[in-house]
Amino acid sequence: MLDDLDRRILRHWQADAGLTPVDLADLVGLTAGKVARRIARMQEAGIVEGVGMVVDWAALGYTVEVSLRITLDKTQSNAFDKFLEAARKVAEVIEIQTFLGRVDVRLSIIARDMGHYQQIYRGGILTLPHIADIEALMHVARIKADEALPL
Repeated sequence: MLDDLDRRILRHWQADAGLTPVDLADLVGLTAGKVARRIARMQEAGIVEGVGMVVDWAALGYTVEVSLRITLDKTQSNAFDKFLEAARKVAEVIEIQTFLGRVDVRLSIIARDMGHYQQIYRGGILTLPHIADIEALMHVARIKADEALPL
């Protein structure tokens, strides 16, 4: 699947997604054409899904982040589907995860301040269908937020 050169390319690219195939070629000792072909092959295989940017929400004035652990009323036949469809429409929901266990869903919410969060919570979250229980966890600090794989 991946050989050592592919892993080296991915290691460097994960560290700096702005690197071009020419930059990567210099770092791994290949030609830019060979690096480009390897990248294309990894993209076609679904190993590399895309290159994106990271937005610093705090720099844009969003200083509050809250995780909501939600248990759904699963006595309703389409509770998950209806809840997830509605939750996707709340603009301040930046992440949705589903789980097996007591907690069914976790939402990450960003807000400018506590007043804004209260508006989101009352007007956007509490109106979502099929909620049986909500536990709010206020983010204090992000200690590690690294999606890079140890290649």
